Amino acid sequence: MKYNFVTIEGNIGAGKTTLAQLLSKHYNARLILEEFADNPFLPKFYEKPDQYAFPLELFFMAERYKQLKELLQVNDLFQATTISDYLFTKCLLFAKTNLPEEEYKLYSKLFDIINPQIIQPEILIYLHCPVDKLQENIKKRNRTYEQQIPDDYLASLQDSYIQYIKQHNVKTLFVDASNADFIDNKEHFDIILNALNQEYDQGQHYITLP
Repeated sequence: MKYNFVTIEGNIGAGKTTLAQLLSKHYNARLILEEFADNPFLPKFYEKPDQYAFPLELFFMAERYKQLKELLQVNDLFQATTISDYLFTKCLLFAKTNLPEEEYKLYSKLFDIINPQIIQPEILIYLHCPVDKLQENIKKRNRTYEQQIPDDYLASLQDSYIQYIKQHNVKTLFVDASNADFIDNKEHFDIILNALNQEYDQGQHYITLP
């Protein structure tokens, strides 16, 4: 493994956690998974987004910061690989979609204070799926509070991710995961492994899964 810190990102239902778990097992790497189930505002947000968006996003930012901050306290961080299934910047991307303008400005100020303290990944794996595939995956994993997520919400998040990747010179493996099956299709997983063994410049590098 050429990288000490790899992050996997993508929209809701893109398969981030599955791929992170498989890569962690393959490389015997430290695994960081988002603890979304611990957010008490998440089910409430899907019922009343206008009322609960701000506390939802604050809670997520605090929890993500707490998790990633611990990496700074690990002496052997750069002697072992760490795999994460989220990018700290997703705080800002989701907040931009979920919050009204004034609340987003306040949230952004807090984010700008915290973000410099966070270790950034050396490479980002972005899993890109069309909205209908995301909905199929969401239905399959059957989390009650996710079942009514509208298509336009997923499309808005998708746009935010793509704009971020285009505007920031992040070393990114942009994976077309429309038909990804990392568990049952060994070829798909091997393609990701092979990609991680290559040398890349900053910017986007596109990968298609057959």
